[in-house]
Amino acid sequence: MTQVVELDSVSKLYGSFVALRKISLSIEQGRCYVLLGENGAGKSTLLRLIAGLLRPTYGSVKVFGEKPADVRERIGYMSHASMLYDEFSGAENLRYFARLYRERECMPPEAALQSVGLDATLARPVGQYSQGMRQRASLARVLLAQPELLLLDEPFSNMDAASAKQMLDLLVRLREQGKTIVLTTHQRELAEPVADFLLTLQAGNVASLVETAAGARR
Repeated sequence: MTQVVELDSVSKLYGSFVALRKISLSIEQGRCYVLLGENGAGKSTLLRLIAGLLRPTYGSVKVFGEKPADVRERIGYMSHASMLYDEFSGAENLRYFARLYRERECMPPEAALQSVGLDATLARPVGQYSQGMRQRASLARVLLAQPELLLLDEPFSNMDAASAKQMLDLLVRLREQGKTIVLTTHQRELAEPVADFLLTLQAGNVASLVETAAGARR
């Protein structure tokens, strides 16, 4: 199977603090990897290294066989912050971001919103959205540029059960469309239905990498 991401003995230091320790990992195309671990385990740091937002202190990171910065248009990154403008509606936000992708064919903003189950005609500003709606609008922003690799930092954060179920169903559909997904969460029970692999980090080390029953059947 094609390897989308390859990390070779990757370490990340912040001064004397070691956030990641000699991580070697391959991520396969069209699979979903769920990163688990306590706060400070290194989950977000690993995601940001793959996204090209950080550089490793030691080791190398390859995405689609290149440095992450050279294939950034093929990567979609969703951070803790929504990166949306509270005073704009969802559609206004996405129209603005679409103009930033001058050399990339984007989805129509309305289609991106509809793909995550949001009403593209809703005039309510994002600042008045529920947490679940904000998370889905943030994902619509990521999907706008039609990336092949999705890196999602805590996509279920602060969601109620109904919103979390909607997010999970959406991620299942994206995986079925062939997207490669790497997401972090503290809520294993929410993410497990979409996971092909569960990767647990502990103090910057890979404590375990387990293929799920669903992943083995694919």
